[in-house]
Amino acid sequence: MNWTSIYLKTSDLNVFILGTGEVATRRANKFLDHGANVKLAGNQISQELEYKGAVLCSTGDVDNLVEWADLVVIASGDVGLSNYVFEISGDKLVNRADFPWQGTVIVPTSFNIGDVEISIFTNGKSPLMARQLRKKIQSIITEDDILEIELQEYARSKLKNLVENQKDRRKYLYMIFENEDINDLIELGRIDEAKVYIDNLIRGLL
Repeated sequence: MNWTSIYLKTSDLNVFILGTGEVATRRANKFLDHGANVKLAGNQISQELEYKGAVLCSTGDVDNLVEWADLVVIASGDVGLSNYVFEISGDKLVNRADFPWQGTVIVPTSFNIGDVEISIFTNGKSPLMARQLRKKIQSIITEDDILEIELQEYARSKLKNLVENQKDRRKYLYMIFENEDINDLIELGRIDEAKVYIDNLIRGLL
């Protein structure tokens, strides 16, 4: 397996998408929702994409679009044009929806639960199982888990200002995570009280 999972900062990234069909639209929505500048070449785009800021361009302008782009997404049924765009993309980041392994970027299935984003990649073996795994993961993660993340972020930010050593910070974070009183407050949804408890606990630890 020669693919490595990594998150790419997409705010203000220039993304050119060849195609305007279902897959192209799905890719466009994903990148627009994460702050990218998106241009599509094809027949027409939805009002939703236009509202989000997507720009529809002519397929005759692909050379300029590729030059403009930081990331090229090929999601067109026109094999000849797809291959041409792939060839002129050179060393740019390329996602091929038709032949993923020919590109340099794969866009996996992903979903959000609160502020947590989870991506699933089966190395191309089974998109169906990727969807099934998504359902299982969604059924396991609870609202308490999301609240715990919020409190861990709160405690971590406090400790960064007070504890220089990273190993010591990690030890304190585990103590907070395993604290039964804090967990009881999470179950009751009393987050503000849990934060006060964390403040007092940190003061007692240091």
